[in-house]
Amino acid sequence: MVDVDEVLGLFMEGFGRFLEGRGLEFRVDRFALFQNIYRPGESDHLPIEDGRGHFDDFFRYGCGDMEPAPGAVDALRGLSRRASIVIFTNAPGPARLARARWLGRHRMDYPLVLNTGPKGPLAAVMAAQVRGPAVFIDDLISNLDSVADHAPQVTRFQMVADTRLQRLAPTAPDRHARIDDWAELRAAIEATIG
Repeated sequence: MVDVDEVLGLFMEGFGRFLEGRGLEFRVDRFALFQNIYRPGESDHLPIEDGRGHFDDFFRYGCGDMEPAPGAVDALRGLSRRASIVIFTNAPGPARLARARWLGRHRMDYPLVLNTGPKGPLAAVMAAQVRGPAVFIDDLISNLDSVADHAPQVTRFQMVADTRLQRLAPTAPDRHARIDDWAELRAAIEATIG
């Protein structure tokens, strides 16, 4: 089970370009999405609700304009020879078709599951349907913690693809391994699934 934004795709870069097209600045100063959106030259970020509006618009109109994370396509292709890959994302419902097209365009057209809220309950259901070991990859500690709570048998990896975010992202190394390079992550997954 693998997340999309900041795992398979460089969401922050794509969202930043989308905002620039609207005359805004996207500064990656903190691990808080809506608090990184500014009007040019201003020191206070946009109101949170305005940021949410741009976020929703990005998923409606711009989420197809995102580059794959370096190494992700090749890693999944290699892993798919030994394991079933499921894309597991919290992208809003209106983005389902655009997200599926983006995945297909970048040769990552594996089964796509849209989720809402914490990922642990659904991850537990999906893990119960396989005989071998299951792996979950996400950038957000809240999703990794949810899977740990609901499906502790699932091996969890934190991956943060955007190099600007890597130093800002909260981690919990006592609960989840953190690997931000797809070649290293692929090797760790292969070791896990045997």
